[in-house]
Amino acid sequence: MTGVPPIVHRDARFAVVDKPAGLVVHPAPGHRGPTLVDALGDLLGGGEPGRPGIVQRLDRDTSGLMVVARDAEAHRRLAAMIKSREVERAYVALIEGRPRSRSGTIDAPLGRDHRAPERRAVRGRAAREARTHFTVLEALPADTLVEARLETGRTHQVRAHFAAIGHPLAGDPRYGHAGRHGLERQFLHSARLRFQHPFTGERLAFESTLPADLAAALERARG
Repeated sequence: MTGVPPIVHRDARFAVVDKPAGLVVHPAPGHRGPTLVDALGDLLGGGEPGRPGIVQRLDRDTSGLMVVARDAEAHRRLAAMIKSREVERAYVALIEGRPRSRSGTIDAPLGRDHRAPERRAVRGRAAREARTHFTVLEALPADTLVEARLETGRTHQVRAHFAAIGHPLAGDPRYGHAGRHGLERQFLHSARLRFQHPFTGERLAFESTLPADLAAALERARG
């Protein structure tokens, strides 16, 4: 995958990009190929040398909105805002089955799975607090469309949390069942970001619609 992903906001201090599925955010051991950092190039600044501008990350096969810094001070302020939970991050996910309630909170610490280090598990190795709030958007014949809002931002948080309560994300090859509803990835999309501009205080809100592959899978799930 090449080319610059859609940029939905850009000013002198930061940008908000709409990352497509299949694009790795930053270089990592074992990965060869283009990354979001490569694609954005000089647009990014601040942070670690190997991942300039990156204040949050999305899994390779998770699509949607990300905020990236353009200089060191913007990176510092945005990272502090995320840490203090001043950035509202909402995802749309299709989960297998139906949860017991129409809204709730999954409050379960996540760490590396003792048997499979590439996975995250509740009370795994070096577990850290993790909370995901969810609201049912639509009940389907065998699945449920939900909005998931992150209070913390652990690796694979949404995927691991829903798997832990018996409702893995549709199509998730690592935590659930690959290929469900024709999906080639997990049904997870970063759909909304809301926060105050870290320099001006202006209230900002960004939204992203479902990409074509997820929209098609949702129609199939509706039957």
